[in-house]
Amino acid sequence: MGTGRGIFAGLALAVILGACAYAGEGGGPVSIEQIKALRHEAAHRTRRIIYDNDGNEPVYYLEKADADELIDKRTRAVLGTQVDTIVYCTWSSGFGLFTHNTKVGEIFTCTEPEPGGEKGFSQNQTKAFLEQGTDPLEIMVNFCRQNGIEAFWSMRMNDCHDGWGGWYSPLLFPQLKKDHPEWLMGTAEKRPVNGPWTAVDYGQPEIRDLAFKFFEEVCTNYDVDGVQMDFFRHLAYFRAHAEGRPCGQAELDMMTDLIRRVRVMADEVGAKRGRPILISVRVPDSLEMCRDMGFDLERWMQDGLIDILTLSCYFRLNPWKTSVDLAHKYNVPVYPSLSETRLRDEDARKLRASLECYRARAMNVWHAGADGIYMFNFFNPKAPHWNELGDPDVLAPLDKVYTTGARGYGNLSFWYKGGEKYMNRDILNPEYPRTLAAGASASVTLPVGEDVTAHVPVSVTLRLRFKEAPAPETVTAAINGAPLLPAAQDGQWFDYPVEPALVKQGDNVFTFGVTAGETAQPVLLDMLLWVRH
Repeated sequence: MGTGRGIFAGLALAVILGACAYAGEGGGPVSIEQIKALRHEAAHRTRRIIYDNDGNEPVYYLEKADADELIDKRTRAVLGTQVDTIVYCTWSSGFGLFTHNTKVGEIFTCTEPEPGGEKGFSQNQTKAFLEQGTDPLEIMVNFCRQNGIEAFWSMRMNDCHDGWGGWYSPLLFPQLKKDHPEWLMGTAEKRPVNGPWTAVDYGQPEIRDLAFKFFEEVCTNYDVDGVQMDFFRHLAYFRAHAEGRPCGQAELDMMTDLIRRVRVMADEVGAKRGRPILISVRVPDSLEMCRDMGFDLERWMQDGLIDILTLSCYFRLNPWKTSVDLAHKYNVPVYPSLSETRLRDEDARKLRASLECYRARAMNVWHAGADGIYMFNFFNPKAPHWNELGDPDVLAPLDKVYTTGARGYGNLSFWYKGGEKYMNRDILNPEYPRTLAAGASASVTLPVGEDVTAHVPVSVTLRLRFKEAPAPETVTAAINGAPLLPAAQDGQWFDYPVEPALVKQGDNVFTFGVTAGETAQPVLLDMLLWVRH
């Protein structure tokens, strides 16, 4: 868990905290200094699993505008699980386009069907909820409040689904962008070097002012415990980056000033109600990449502007421990995001979407010292994941499959051409294979977040997948310098039994090669380490 928990403990503060528990009412106005102390305590409360809900239910899945039906779709079944926090996004699929009751932005009430007769937006219940005097955000916050769950509102800071070229894209293009095309990064005909053309330019003071007002409106009108700035949706904020250049100090200062304004406002609103409003950000897990895109992440933490750090989405660039150590240096809790796999290869995608793979990913997060698990684009409220991933002791005796990652970094170059330079960890999957050759071994570092021998019986199997399988006896494999016995072949797959004692908790180096004299150069597509109890 995060360091510094309880640092402000004392009788007077304990009384205030008792009156201002995250799921209760505030105890009346307090000073700014008091709210900062309360905010510190709230930031370091236990969050085993944070459940990010993208807010699609009222747009796509409801038969009528009914609060119970909205909650039933994705939320009610997680009661009593390890979910301690719900992050609810009121769409924002297009800058300033929301499904909550906003007077600053634009409300998404479109009910257009998809061309060809599909439902499309025809079941959008947003307008009907508003006519009832409520909206999806209020319903979700009320549910969380009634059930002791922490509630955050999430804004996708520059969502560009309106530029993806789908049937829905023109319907998501907000009036703001129609009125001010000069605030966009490009046009459909003249696209930027990096990112989508429909992204708004945060170099424009009007855009930063609007972003601030969106947060101010929610903090003032909704009883949220926190707000999240989701910078990963999508990664395009300044014209320099869009044009292929790294951002400079001017851009860094602009974004930092925006976050500082939101911080001051959130503390002021929190002080008036006697309960803090936390600020979370979701960003790439690389300080260098963040800076080049205009995010002065270390400064945000050093200056106390953010309370929670959530990391990764489309790609992951560093071992989890790199970010955990950095954030804990500034006493900021860290929640790595286990986003869904998007590998194109069907076999690789199916495996990485499995419960066993989610378990292994979560175990690696816990071993890195993170404060909890963040689940993104995973919406089945009845899945066993919610009862397992938030507790390493529950995970320890369960079957797992370790890989070098569920997502790879297939679209990194779309967001930042040449972004591979930020990659500081090994990846092996069908989109990033390795070619083996005699006399030139290939090594892959695979983290394993558990002591596999702590729960017996246990069996460990290394599985290698080849594009065109060579003769098994021509391929050599070793773990941490210890040679493995020849593999049993199963089609494209080679299975190597691994002595459990050879597997270290932490980084394991696997080495592969081709026996001397062989001229074939097999292509290694994938590697899996199965741990079965």
